[in-house]
Amino acid sequence: MATDIREQVTALLEPVVEAAGYELVELEFLPGSGGGVLRLYIDLVSSDPAAAIAIEDCEQVSRAVAATLDESDPIPGAYSLEVSSPGFDRVLRKPAHFVRFVGERVKVELSVARAGRKRFTGALTAADESGIELEVDGVEVKIAYADVGRARVVPV
Repeated sequence: MATDIREQVTALLEPVVEAAGYELVELEFLPGSGGGVLRLYIDLVSSDPAAAIAIEDCEQVSRAVAATLDESDPIPGAYSLEVSSPGFDRVLRKPAHFVRFVGERVKVELSVARAGRKRFTGALTAADESGIELEVDGVEVKIAYADVGRARVVPV
């Protein structure tokens, strides 16, 4: 059920966040007995990896998103809304995320193990429309986006 809500709310809120001038990096919905938590991670629309979200950015998006959620009411019951920056260990979900962080150290977990291995950590050396390349322990590893289960930037 939480996955259905996540997908529905992502489709509802992504255009709202983009209209405010930001990118919806990730959305989490964590249901709970006393009320759930809807957490949005937003970022600036910028090719500069050093660009950072400020508290005022989160407040602006929170107001816009809250109005849309109040109007559409897609989540049954009580929940808290949190809007945050993606942090130093940000999630990489879209091809554009990978392109932006070429040169950074990343951790990639595959959906299905390859040669008995699911996790790769190394320098992201390339990213294009089909997939990524990592340098892991001096070896080049190519991974298609379809094979990526989860990926994050690894803080140094």
